[in-house]
Amino acid sequence: MSSWINATLGDLVEFQRGFDLPVGERQAGKFPVIASTGPVGTHNTFKVRGPGVVIGRSGSIGGGQFIDCDFWPLNTTLWVKDFKGNDPRFAFYFIKGLDLSTFNVGSGVPTLNRNHIHPIAVRFPSDVDEQRAIAGVLGALDDKIEQNQRTAWALERLARAIFRAWFVDFEPVKAKAAGATAFPSMPQPIFDALPTHFIDSAIGPVPEGWEVKAIGYVVTTKGGGTPSTKNPEYWDGGEHCWATPKDMSHLSHPVLLDTERRITDAGVNAISSGILPAGTVLMSSRAPVGYLAIAGVPTAINQGFIAMVCDGPLPPTYVLNWAFTSMDTIKAHASGTTFPEISKKNFSPLPVVVPTPDILAAYQQAADPLFELLTACVKECDQLAQMRDYLLSKLLSGDVRVEVANA
Repeated sequence: MSSWINATLGDLVEFQRGFDLPVGERQAGKFPVIASTGPVGTHNTFKVRGPGVVIGRSGSIGGGQFIDCDFWPLNTTLWVKDFKGNDPRFAFYFIKGLDLSTFNVGSGVPTLNRNHIHPIAVRFPSDVDEQRAIAGVLGALDDKIEQNQRTAWALERLARAIFRAWFVDFEPVKAKAAGATAFPSMPQPIFDALPTHFIDSAIGPVPEGWEVKAIGYVVTTKGGGTPSTKNPEYWDGGEHCWATPKDMSHLSHPVLLDTERRITDAGVNAISSGILPAGTVLMSSRAPVGYLAIAGVPTAINQGFIAMVCDGPLPPTYVLNWAFTSMDTIKAHASGTTFPEISKKNFSPLPVVVPTPDILAAYQQAADPLFELLTACVKECDQLAQMRDYLLSKLLSGDVRVEVANA
């Protein structure tokens, strides 16, 4: 096994401040523009050849981004100018594992000074082969997480595309009316049973035999609440998920599997809506309006939601995608002087198309397996991220070593 050395962060890498590039001067191209929190667009030229490592310098400090192509790091970042012979991806994981918040020198806006972090005492393997082996373990986990996320996005887009085609643009009905004998994504018996005419409704023409109803008529809408934070009986040792819009803001995909805080039985009893069942569609009703997810676990909610319990004819995947495609209308019915908020009173009358039961059943057969696969991808991503974070600290401290293949 190779030796580990006691050194400084400046012995591992040399940081350099990023470059100004106002939004008005950016020209769309193939090179990512990197801010302190991540990519914020593209430009037609670059400042740094990849692969590179970027951390936040101003606004959001520390963290770490690995950029595998040529890029433009903004002035709010620090980028690695010199890896000093060390493996770039190892350096990325090593830097990502450091807590740089204690080096904040900003009085108002968090700010990081490269001259203050270069002297940080660190310990790392001097052998680049061991560095690469460590990065390989962690990178394999990150690569699998990224693959799962791409799969989840594809599944989400597919389910939404089917919904829009069937229930917003009415493409199968229009195709049949025009003489088509089949429609992609729709089972043949369902297509054969489709009407060929439209009737007038409150939202315009809809297929004959379909209805337009108020969303509050076909789902049960509920709001939530916050048990007194001064009463430990509601919080200490809590076992029940309790969601806030903040939990929703962290989601990459519209499925909620856990919450930052949990409440006790007494806390649940202090909320009129109690525990909502898995399958409830959650929508943040303020700050901001429009975060959406299906609850993958039973959960209580705070007052920043309108929850839609799907106890009527419409399944959760239908209601979720209805909300996505209707978000402009939903937001248009929000009001408020400080920040927009939509009340249950204003939300419940909003129109939703209710197809015939056979069409709904066919949509469930198409969409539900996609959402189940999406949920499985999200769960696996969470598990892989936990494993990566555990190994990150172990591998980068030397508590766990990896074998280096002999040349």
